[in-house]
Amino acid sequence: MKAQRTRSQERILALLKTLNRAVSAQDLYVELRSQSQSMGLATVYRSLDALKLEGVVQVRTLASGESLYSCLQQDKHHLTCLQCGASIPIHECPVHELETQLQRSHQFKIYYHTLEFFGLCDPCQAAQSANGVVS
Repeated sequence: MKAQRTRSQERILALLKTLNRAVSAQDLYVELRSQSQSMGLATVYRSLDALKLEGVVQVRTLASGESLYSCLQQDKHHLTCLQCGASIPIHECPVHELETQLQRSHQFKIYYHTLEFFGLCDPCQAAQSANGVVS
């Protein structure tokens, strides 16, 4: 039986749907305060964790260690530059068939997956080349 959501969880989920983009817990906290909705940062984190475990929110961790949260929509895949932090979405899913196989073979309900490739974007590669750095 699914646990009832708290008022804080409902407010955070509604805000994530409104924002329609991935945001950090700190950004959610600031946005809630700007809307005169008092909620502690610890409550924001606890609510996000509960919504993640329920399978309605997904989290993506950047190379910097920052976590970004969004409503569960679809799997996310990115190319992320380690130099400037630019993140380029990949629109095709190279592991969709693997996900289906894993669900069947392990009787495991997968809510979502992320796939992240880390390296250097073209402008950062050009800047390194201009500075004489070889990678």
